[in-house]
Amino acid sequence: MTVGQVTSRPIGDGHSNLTFLVTDTEGKQVVVRRPPPPPTPPGAHDMLREARLLDALHDTDVPVARVLAKVPEGEVLDVGFYVMTYVPGPVATTETPTALADPATRRQLGEALVDTLAALHQVDWRAAGLGDIGKPEGFNARHVRRMGALIVDDDGNPPPEFAAIDAWLKENVPGESGDAIIHNDFRLGNVILDEKRPGRVRAVLDWELATVGDPLCDLAYFLTSIPEEDGGRTPTEALGLAMLEDGWPTRDDLAKRYAEHTGADLSDLQWYEAMALWKLAVLYEYGRRRAVNGGGDDYYADGTHVEEFLTAAHRAAGL
Repeated sequence: MTVGQVTSRPIGDGHSNLTFLVTDTEGKQVVVRRPPPPPTPPGAHDMLREARLLDALHDTDVPVARVLAKVPEGEVLDVGFYVMTYVPGPVATTETPTALADPATRRQLGEALVDTLAALHQVDWRAAGLGDIGKPEGFNARHVRRMGALIVDDDGNPPPEFAAIDAWLKENVPGESGDAIIHNDFRLGNVILDEKRPGRVRAVLDWELATVGDPLCDLAYFLTSIPEEDGGRTPTEALGLAMLEDGWPTRDDLAKRYAEHTGADLSDLQWYEAMALWKLAVLYEYGRRRAVNGGGDDYYADGTHVEEFLTAAHRAAGL
């Protein structure tokens, strides 16, 4: 229960839903998560769905904040929102926090990240009450089709710069590797680290895009968010530059560790990585169009972000 006057401030670096740290006069703190101001696209920014996922994961091996309250649209605000516990700890992006910055701890952190992802994919989503939250059968082909539809013209054709990778993905789509809860934005900047227990993850953040689907989509997204010494930088790689520091595991190290933990067959990983990068190019192009037309976040107005993701997608596909 809050006491006296409360103050709030925005936290996080996201460009979608809004997150606020709320503090009362006794120093008690909670986090409020809500969508951006209306209008929002149909089906997007569903806060109660996100809170439901957190509830389902609370007693699993996946560390998440505890949901304290879920408030439907119109009950307090003109949008639905939820309140959760505040989990203190650093979030790393461009550099490793000082307390965790020795090479051995960096390696433990990288391993903890992929171990957390593997734990998520091993949650029994049906037993967790999420049997209606996604459609894992035919997920890959359907996902490519639905994402691509965001930017096609009236005749159903993608923009010319997307045509080659779009065709390659459709021609090479693999069958699903399995079914699992997938985060869909799992990366270094979306976890809270533990300074008191180095090498641990305290909480996974930002469950807005989570669903039930092919777990290799999640793994590929995570791997492609890790920057490498050579090549350009996508926007997601730029948010994980800490992982270039001495000690952090490589993409290959983490992929092998994931396979050891889950038994996953990674022979089609190239397709999943190309798809993850193409999907981000699509979303950034969709965001760019909205921003240019005055209906979205100005962050997306820079078309070079789309080019960076497309270049990386073509490289991953060998095009």
